[in-house]
Amino acid sequence: MKNLISHRTFKVIFILISINAFSQSGNFKIKNPYYSRTDTKPLKVSNAEWKKILKPELYQVAREAATETAFTGKYYEFDEKGTYYCAVCGNALFLSTSKFATTCGWPSFYQPVRKNSVKYKKDTSYNMERTEVLCGRCDSHLGHIFDDGPKPTGKRFCMNSVCLDFISDEK
Repeated sequence: MKNLISHRTFKVIFILISINAFSQSGNFKIKNPYYSRTDTKPLKVSNAEWKKILKPELYQVAREAATETAFTGKYYEFDEKGTYYCAVCGNALFLSTSKFATTCGWPSFYQPVRKNSVKYKKDTSYNMERTEVLCGRCDSHLGHIFDDGPKPTGKRFCMNSVCLDFISDEK
């Protein structure tokens, strides 16, 4: 009898279940002593230290510049009012008022909460030339910036949901 579910379909289902389980379980293996939503002082923490603290999925994206699968992130079609913070260190990154709907597969914003919330770095991986967006406090990879966003900036900060924490304005 033939298998009803192909190997490829099984892998996709497994990945989606894993992503969902991760998004509900928090980002840390152990308590993160560097996480603060009020401290903006830059951090100098080794990747070896971050690897002890962060869950593997967050570590892979934030510290190794991986990318979560498009259309799977918890904040892609999320539409609440509040503030998005770096999931690694707690640095304030974006206000929900700068988030906009897009078909790119990742949450997108047209401007950071403040100028030094993020840093930029040339990225020539995958034979492309892009601009990588890093957390201004802990240098974690957040995503990339493109010049096809809405007014007033014309920018699209295309971010990985796994690298974001969200706090509602209602809290």
